[in-house]
Amino acid sequence: MALSTENEPSPGAASAVSEASLGPAGSCAPHKLGLARFGWGLWLRDLFISVAISAFIIVFIYQPVKVEGTSMMPSLADQERIFVNKFVYRLEPIERGDVVVFRYPRDPSKSYIKRVIGVAGDRIRIDGGQVYVNDETLDEDYVPPAYSDARSYAEIVVPAHSYFVLGDHRSMSNDSRDFGPVNQNYIYGKAAFGYWPMDKMGRVR
Repeated sequence: MALSTENEPSPGAASAVSEASLGPAGSCAPHKLGLARFGWGLWLRDLFISVAISAFIIVFIYQPVKVEGTSMMPSLADQERIFVNKFVYRLEPIERGDVVVFRYPRDPSKSYIKRVIGVAGDRIRIDGGQVYVNDETLDEDYVPPAYSDARSYAEIVVPAHSYFVLGDHRSMSNDSRDFGPVNQNYIYGKAAFGYWPMDKMGRVR
């Protein structure tokens, strides 16, 4: 993307151009050519900058991923494409309700996506499918009755630097009820934005 320079015309060439200037377009052609090349140079520069910024965002901030499985339905569907923000938790803490992406504790080569239900120090209990956090009923409007699970689980206290996570499709999810709280070191991003299919486009809630 280097800019090329042109050689200066010889005296003979200058004279020829002068004679040809009887036609109104003759003397303007080299000037227009120079402007056109200058315009292309600016366009290529802007394109390069745009591509570089996009690459930086994708590599260091947002990562496109494909959801595999139904454990987060109806919030996230099987094969849905979303962007994961890999930078956000450098600036703010993980909170209850966040949909996070993490390495599966029993096999770190795999990635899971679940919703944070409890943070360090929280007491989590599930009674007949109803989740209680610190003895208070958790309002979960993202879990329709058809996706609930009537099983009960004994109370646990979430350890330091860890998070209790559940899938929204409770009867089909492998989550903290099975493998326990997830250490923060395994969590590497927050589900931010769905982009495919089009009818699912929007911020992940």
